[in-house]
Order: sequence, then structure tokens, then C-alpha cells
Amino acid sequence: MQQSSGVGRSLFDGKRSHRNHGVRVVVTGQVGIDKKPFLKEVIRLAAENGHKVKLFNVGDRMYAEAPDISPGRILDLPRQRLTSLRRSVFKDILAAAEAGDNIIVNTHATFRWKHGLFHAYDHEQMARLDADVYAILVDNVDAIHERLTRSHRVRHTLKDILVWREEEIVVTEAMAEAVAGFGNSYVIARENASVAAQSLYRLMFEQQRKRVYPSFPMTHVFELPEIMAEIESFRASLAEHFITFDPADLDEKRLLFEAGEATKCGKQTVDLKVNGRDISISVLEISQIAHDIDAQIYARDFKLIDQSDMIVSYIPALPDGRPALSSGVERELQHAFESTKEVFVIWRADCEPSPFVTETATQVFHTLAELFAHFQSCDYIGDHQMRLD
Repeated sequence: MQQSSGVGRSLFDGKRSHRNHGVRVVVTGQVGIDKKPFLKEVIRLAAENGHKVKLFNVGDRMYAEAPDISPGRILDLPRQRLTSLRRSVFKDILAAAEAGDNIIVNTHATFRWKHGLFHAYDHEQMARLDADVYAILVDNVDAIHERLTRSHRVRHTLKDILVWREEEIVVTEAMAEAVAGFGNSYVIARENASVAAQSLYRLMFEQQRKRVYPSFPMTHVFELPEIMAEIESFRASLAEHFITFDPADLDEKRLLFEAGEATKCGKQTVDLKVNGRDISISVLEISQIAHDIDAQIYARDFKLIDQSDMIVSYIPALPDGRPALSSGVERELQHAFESTKEVFVIWRADCEPSPFVTETATQVFHTLAELFAHFQSCDYIGDHQMRLD
């Protein structure tokens, strides 16, 4: 589905003005993120829309280069040999890039293993690759925990996993800024796989689409099914038309609620269905990361706003008519305003919004249809894309 031509310039028009090549993407993420199925979906979307993309799985190619290494043991190699293997396989990647192919490089920015934390890339080779987009895939801590427990012999605590995720984000951002400057790295949550794959595809081939952060109350409306249905419709409508970075696509706060309920029942473990498997996690281990979960939600949501062009906030009306306006939504609006983003608010309550909303908003609307009519008039979306429920 093509976007209206009046939306804006490509994210990498500057590069392409002096260099004729395909789209180059680096995708990172901690061990246990399971990037391959996600990336296959991105490539399928690209092919469906007439774009051929080559996928380079750096880890697989390193194993192929060194058949003497047992599966799952490559990180136990001496650092010198590990670095040599990576540099060797990266030469093929650079050759494909220089041939003008569209490529995705599936790699890591860091490793946290038996012998500590170390970076997992070569700056000189990354500079030669000069990627257009750096995407950092993230997933819920319990999903990573389950995959690592199932496929690796090294024990990582939930705390280890959260710290590793932060390290992967920070190091990838630093790599991207050193090579390409500010604004080329994007955190993408892979829980909603179809939307996440669509977002990366659009970052690659439909850069004229606006990047949007959907903002909405969460904690104090999750027991109100009608309001939750409104919010789901709002999220889906934005995802259909834009590149969305949705804060609800990473949901770790539920672990704290689950641990609280288990404690009330006198249980010492939380039983969960994760990645299709039944697992148990210690209540104590979950409680030990409560502050980390909250701190990372705070920092990550601001990062998602920073990597967006605009924020669109949906403020539903509670059954008594009052606005379901949370402190988190107000803080997001303020951060977006201070970051000079466009700020749009859908205000569903009967009362007038406070100055804390109106003074930070570019414009306030009463319905989703009104907002999308405005987007249409601004050429953010085309006539043929207007399909609102």
C-alpha cells in the first residue's frame, strides 16, 4: 500500500543523494530474542511489495566458517578467534552491500557471557557498511528467560536479562551515532510480531510514512472492557497507516501483578505460559526486578517518543464521564511537547481538557475520525487509506 507522495522526504535522502545503493539495515538484540522468524516476515513483506532483501545471519555464518565448534558453544571461544571469525564473515556482507543489494544484517551489539560483558561488532567494518537503519529488537524479560533456559546452558537471572537489554540498546545507539549520526536507531518490540515486522519494513521502504507514538492510559482501565476495546481500535488504526512504536507491545508490569497475586495465595512461584510453554518463576526473583521494570518503562517510553515524529494520545471517557487521564500520559505529552514533536490528543470526555493538555497539544480532537480527517488534509495519509471502523 503506497503512501501519499506529499508526506515528506525519505529518512536517508541525504545518503542517497551521493551514494547509489540498496537499503542497509543492522538488526541487534540480546541472545534469546529469536530474531530469525521476525526477520523472515520482514523479508516476506518486502517481497510481497516488490523488494528483494538478502538476510545475513552473522552467527550462522560464523558457525559455518568454523565447523569444529559445537552448537551453542561459540561464545566460549577465546575473544581473538571470535573476533577473527566475525571479521571474516563480515567481508561477504560488505561485498553484497557494495553490489547494491538490499540487506539485513542480523547480529548483536554486546554479549554478556561467562567471561563478562563485551562488544560484538567491529567499528571499522560497521563504518564501511554505513547502514541506513539500526533496529534494536526487544522482548519481554520472561520470554527471553524462557528461550535462554531452553537453549543455553548458561544461567541468566531476570536481572541479568534486563541489564543486558539496556546494554544492547545503549551500545547499538552509540554504534549508530558514531557511524551515521543521531536519529538512525530504533527500538522495536517484537511481541506483536506482525506490527513490528511491518514497522521495520516501512522504515526500510516507506520512509515517507510518519513515525507515531500511540499514548493511552493502561493500568487503571484494564478492567474496563469497553474502554480497552476503544484503545485497541485506536492502536490498530494508527498501526495500519503509520510506523508505530507502541509502548504496550512490551508488557512486563503484569509480572509484578502476577507476583502480587501469588504472594496473596501463599505461593512462592508464578506459573506462566510463555512462548507456548509452561514455566515457573520465583516470586522473589520477580520482586527483585520491580524497580528495574518501572525504571526501564519510564526510560524506554521516552526513547520511543524521541524516535517518533509525533505522539497521538487517546483519552477515553470513564463510565461516569470523567477523562481516563493518567499521570503517565500527561508526562508523555509534556516530554513530546518539550522535544518539539507534533502532539495530537483525542479527548473523549464531556468536560473540557485542562491547560496541562491543551498547552502541550498541537491540536485536540473529539473522535478518531476527526483526527484522521485532519491527517488526510495534511497529506499524512491518502484518500484510499481511510478505512476507520
